Amino acid sequence: MKRLVSLVVVILAVSLGLGLTAHHLQRVEGVVGSGNNVLNLYNWGDYIDPALITKFEHETGYHVSYQTFDSNESMYTKIKQGGTSYDLTVPSEYMVQRMKADHLLRPLDKNRLTGMNNISSQFKNLAFDPHNEYSVPYFWGTLGIVYNDKFVKKGELTTWDDLWKPQFKDNIMLVDSSRDVLGLALMSQGHSANTHDQAQLDEAEQKLTKLTPNVKAVLDDEIMMYMEQNESAVAVTYSGNAAEMISNNSHLHYVIPKPSTNLWIDNLVIPKTAKHLKAAYAFINFMNRPENAKQNAEYVGYSTPNAPAEQLLPADVRQDKEFYPSASVIKDTQVYQDLGVKETGTYNDLFLQFKMFRK
Repeated sequence: MKRLVSLVVVILAVSLGLGLTAHHLQRVEGVVGSGNNVLNLYNWGDYIDPALITKFEHETGYHVSYQTFDSNESMYTKIKQGGTSYDLTVPSEYMVQRMKADHLLRPLDKNRLTGMNNISSQFKNLAFDPHNEYSVPYFWGTLGIVYNDKFVKKGELTTWDDLWKPQFKDNIMLVDSSRDVLGLALMSQGHSANTHDQAQLDEAEQKLTKLTPNVKAVLDDEIMMYMEQNESAVAVTYSGNAAEMISNNSHLHYVIPKPSTNLWIDNLVIPKTAKHLKAAYAFINFMNRPENAKQNAEYVGYSTPNAPAEQLLPADVRQDKEFYPSASVIKDTQVYQDLGVKETGTYNDLFLQFKMFRK
């Protein structure tokens, strides 16, 4: 009888959940909107606190039509193909560079922006967009290593080279990304993660083949579930994903490896085809407010570039040097650049060779 009652409760809960989900999708995943009081936002999945969207709508009177993408490349392709009128999207740094070169972005009117002084100087005026002519930093983070202290002692993983230790045989999961996996091999050898030098790339691929005995799987977001369930000792992933894992499993820890790692920055930009510029600037200014940036960082789990917002975060968050590293650590990181079509193909081919070799 107890099991039957439990089953009924579960069924009711699932039914209610499906109803709420359907309502949420109708509101958040709607089609591109038209009219004067609309903001069409094209963002990564679950990359903003829904309560902030509601707050923005109530404050401004705009209705937010929210659509999502799962990679920089899919977002880029959709916008380049035309036929869209997104008012804002959120590319990473190298994709800002590519979209700018392909004339897919509107220059920002600095006279219509507020709160830019809240953005920390270390995330502004970077090489991918000098003077932030096109982009406003939204979130940032690093590529690093998550380990489980049930299997790994503190201090055993401090450099990229430590991944090659025999003790990690069949116990490492890698993020499914050519830039990140080739990048960690390149950086472990003291090279640039943006190199065009074929000899350096070949050397990195050869080093990766020696890592294959330790690689348990190459995955996307599934890494989070497996690490939370103690299915693997080590994972290479992003700091925001690591923060979520750690919140669900106290045995997990995040390390920024030496000698260098990737510093990534996601940014708000206005596509050239945007129709609702007033709404777009209103949203950027809304998100630049420290209390909103702080709320968003707490919901998403990634690091905020908004300096006053960082100070509003709980002390244990802002003082965690793996997620808010010192300026000296950030100085030694590398920001990805757009490689161009040919070189991107080279990276992808070498990564594919690595994945095929491990099979």
